[in-house]
Amino acid sequence: MLSRQLGKNGSTISALGLGCMGMSDAYGPADRQESIATIHAALDAGVNLLDTGDFYGMGHNELLLHEALAGRRREDVFIAVKFGALRSPDGKFIGFDGRPEAVKTSLAYTLKRLGTDYIDLYQPARLDPRVPIEDTVGAISEMVKAGYVRQIGLSEVGADTIRRAHAIHPITWLQIEYSLLSRGIENDILPTVRELGIAVTAYGVLSRGLLSGHWSKERSEQDPRGHLPRFSGENLDRNLLLVEALRLIAQEHNATVAQVAIAWVLSRGNDIVPLIGARRRDRLNEALGALDLHLGEDDLARIEAAVPLDAVAGDRYAPEQMAMLDSEKR
Repeated sequence: MLSRQLGKNGSTISALGLGCMGMSDAYGPADRQESIATIHAALDAGVNLLDTGDFYGMGHNELLLHEALAGRRREDVFIAVKFGALRSPDGKFIGFDGRPEAVKTSLAYTLKRLGTDYIDLYQPARLDPRVPIEDTVGAISEMVKAGYVRQIGLSEVGADTIRRAHAIHPITWLQIEYSLLSRGIENDILPTVRELGIAVTAYGVLSRGLLSGHWSKERSEQDPRGHLPRFSGENLDRNLLLVEALRLIAQEHNATVAQVAIAWVLSRGNDIVPLIGARRRDRLNEALGALDLHLGEDDLARIEAAVPLDAVAGDRYAPEQMAMLDSEKR
């Protein structure tokens, strides 16, 4: 397994991380035993970054990890946890809470569900517009001093927020969507984190499955993702044409579309760690194959010509969710 360092002073972790959200939430039912087997397979392959959130399945995902990690050495796993998203009993998202007292309460429940004494990296899932980021990060910093948290991250925030947070406590990484279909961070955010020595954990590297090479119009009619702008109507038709253009390049390398898409993100810099949202071992194994795919400058130029900058049709979230993203504000 290749490794990458998280920022100037962060931990050294595997070059790919396993995003565990889909095992509990968002993409329809998942098989519990297959999910645990996938976590085990990832760890056995050298993937030591496990990314979760306390609101994934309203605690289900943390309990799943607790079960999957039973009998394993805690120090062999890097657990990253997002917090702050508020949900109603029917699963709807109803806001975010970044108050200092909420930070500490959420952490207490997370430690209990995961069955651990500390979290390797703790991060607010989104910016709470009612709470200065200095207050939220300041509260996490207190938990670092108390030994409950090792490092602090941010998620989906813009350059100004990153600078303000980093002034309070060193930020290890920014977690944000980054793929061939989502390259907005290249304008202001990526230069900012590189200036400050902050790594990036890139989620959505397959654009929630759209770049997997396994998507179809029929699947959009049955899958919960079908309501997202990029997965519906004419947008989906246009986006699937981009996937087919990428497939032609993948075939020349005896690779899959997913492997090419992941390898592209890996090529963007040693400070970027793609998160793979695999729920099954076969999808995990496919993703791991991207590590063996070596793309030269000519390959990268052809890939970016096949999927041009800003060629994607549709936003990555519905309008009300886009409005919550500090990273999308100009």
